Amino acid sequence: MSHVPLPLPHRAVRFAPVLPLVAVVALLGLPVAGDGAQPADAVSALVVGYCVILLLRERRRPLSPRAAVVLGLPVAGVAVAAMGAASPAAGLDGTARYLQVFVLVPAAVLVLLRGRADFRVLAWSFVGLALWQGAVGVHQYVTGTGASYQGETVRAVGTFGAQDVMGMATAVALGVVCATGLALGRTPSWQRAAAAGCAVVLLVPLAVSFSRGAWIATALTCAVQLALAGLRRALKAGAAVVAAGVVLVGGFGVGTAMLQERIDSITQVADAPDQSVVDRYTLWASAVGMWREQPLTGVGLKNFPEYRDGHATLALSSGSDIEGAGETYHKQALLSPHSMYLLVLSEQGLLGFCALVGSWLALLLCAVRTLGRARRDGSGLDCALVACGLLLWQLVDYVYGDIGGPSTLLTGVALGLTAWWGLAERASTDAARQDTLPGRVEEAVAR
Repeated sequence: MSHVPLPLPHRAVRFAPVLPLVAVVALLGLPVAGDGAQPADAVSALVVGYCVILLLRERRRPLSPRAAVVLGLPVAGVAVAAMGAASPAAGLDGTARYLQVFVLVPAAVLVLLRGRADFRVLAWSFVGLALWQGAVGVHQYVTGTGASYQGETVRAVGTFGAQDVMGMATAVALGVVCATGLALGRTPSWQRAAAAGCAVVLLVPLAVSFSRGAWIATALTCAVQLALAGLRRALKAGAAVVAAGVVLVGGFGVGTAMLQERIDSITQVADAPDQSVVDRYTLWASAVGMWREQPLTGVGLKNFPEYRDGHATLALSSGSDIEGAGETYHKQALLSPHSMYLLVLSEQGLLGFCALVGSWLALLLCAVRTLGRARRDGSGLDCALVACGLLLWQLVDYVYGDIGGPSTLLTGVALGLTAWWGLAERASTDAARQDTLPGRVEEAVAR
């Protein structure tokens, strides 16, 4: 049968299941309104409800036993920690957020994705969001309308605002990881070239986000992706990155004094740390102190702020300075240890820590094992690199950051992509068939 283009109506039908997930990602491009639930959160709840209705209608099992165990592990620790919350409202709020990000949204992605084509559409939506947020962030940096950094409003924060300075950095970094994985696959050359171009372009807004944690996580993740893709591709991509760096720094002057100082500060965290690093060390010590008091179950969900001062030293400042990007100057209280691992350990104890981190490590193990099969048979390598890269980036970034802010919803979708790649029950022949254009035509004709 000749390779004919799939008619537009059939394409729309083919990608219909993944479009609600794309909508969740796209809505994170809207300006943040207040501190409560955002439009993307509301749509994610609707997507989860839609999945329940879909499963009841089709009378099929929602998840495989293995997927149910891996994704359901965090429930135990969260449920126990919720009983120790300061109030029922705080316990309910914390439980809802943890289940949304680490259980329900990943499960919805696992249910809705039907093949690698859907996977790629969702991965490209990450790249699209990163390009939008990056464009807004670079404009803020150039025009001096971003968040305050060293007395100047030049920090790129995108539409997330000064209250969530890590939001744009997270969105852009995940976009870089997705673009790198898509560029290293075996898809048509124009798709790989477009993905590589996006990855290089996104380095600019990532740089002017001034987020050291995002820089470290992205550099490490992309290096691992290159190594997994093979030496030949790694050398080509490495040469392209070096060339892009020379052009950006030498030609466009991206390497400003502020940026250079921020890069140098990464190696000065022990010798001459700035106040943000001192605060972070103090918060980490405070979290460890809480865990030592309640090693098994922790101090309870959302109780870190209440116990913080009892374990912190006088080195802790009164809060972070917030200004710019539409915000008037004020102090933002430090309400978390800025490390997801220590936040879980302090609030949920060893029970919650082992359950949540165990779930992530099981996901990573399943994804890496499936990546090995993709390298051997030569199909879906780009999906494998994206899936492993997204989770690896999150695991590294969680050393310096934690749950919070609208961008956290991206974590749930990213975990869903990793879960689909590592846990979805699908025959390899069927997956390969759906991944090709003739396969899609045959599917459309059969319908």
